[in-house]
Amino acid sequence: MPRRAAAAAAGATRDHHPATRSGGRRQARPVREKVSIPRDRNDVVLEVGEREVRLTNLKKPFWPELGITKGDLLQYYADVAPVLLPHVRDRAMVMKRYPNGAAGAFFFMKRAPTPRPPWIETCAIEHASGSVIDFPIVQDLATLLWVINLGCIDLNEWYARCDDVDPPDYLHFDLDPTEAATFAQIREAAGVMRDALDTLHMPAYAKTTGSRGIHVYVPIVRGPTQKDVWTFAERFSSEIARRHPGLLTAVYAKSKRPARRVLVDYNQNAWGRTLASVYSVRPRPKAPVSTPVTWKEIEAGIDIEDFRIDNMAARLKAVGDLWKPLLPASRPRVDLRTFMKLSKR
Repeated sequence: MPRRAAAAAAGATRDHHPATRSGGRRQARPVREKVSIPRDRNDVVLEVGEREVRLTNLKKPFWPELGITKGDLLQYYADVAPVLLPHVRDRAMVMKRYPNGAAGAFFFMKRAPTPRPPWIETCAIEHASGSVIDFPIVQDLATLLWVINLGCIDLNEWYARCDDVDPPDYLHFDLDPTEAATFAQIREAAGVMRDALDTLHMPAYAKTTGSRGIHVYVPIVRGPTQKDVWTFAERFSSEIARRHPGLLTAVYAKSKRPARRVLVDYNQNAWGRTLASVYSVRPRPKAPVSTPVTWKEIEAGIDIEDFRIDNMAARLKAVGDLWKPLLPASRPRVDLRTFMKLSKR
């Protein structure tokens, strides 16, 4: 019996987690025409390709000070779906629901709610505790709108795909400001991380978090487990922070972190963790979007609020999908196993 098949038969462990897809057996045809969210109705059953999606409370203010409603949020996601969907497809989705808008209380939800449309696909992941959680998978525009209608402002997909939820498709570093640190320091830290990764011949891609920092991603060959990737990220982050003590810290305990530094958060590489996806709107005052940026833009002095729900369509038209190198089929990808072998010598 193959190793992974034997692991699945034995149940979940800390390093192996059986997963099963179900529902949504008939793949929807791509929706090629523009989908418009009605502005004159509060509730509607919308035809999206071959499917019907019930959308509710479309007139509810989600950013009252900006005049942005839940319907506007749904329209944004409908507009960016062609570039967004390939990045979240085939991955379990953790739902972070804001039923009363960006400034309201939120709660996390992992299990796909019931009742739900029969075409919603799920990824049932067994945890080491024995618990099995049915996460929704956002495979198409209809499912995307269904998830956003639940009050999700941003999307938080898994790093690994559902056919094998242990080996992720990328390594990443979450650059977050500690107390009194500035976004100028975040930009400087991103450049430091890029240069350090470049010495290892690792291509690095950056996006704004849409909140306070920058995410730096490296596309990797699928193989090492999430624990392996976390181990590499921890060692790399700690070494870079040691070399740049006036700018960076890798100290995870908040009470022990030095102020006016940039935290290189490697812990987000742990199994089961998620980060806000690319092109996600964030629940911040100006409705910023987690946006891929070029290194030249970072050097020129971008800011988080340069990229928002109201200008993302124009940016995508101008620059296209800068996050395309992170898609699973894209090449080149880094084989972390090479570096893991070197670290053991």
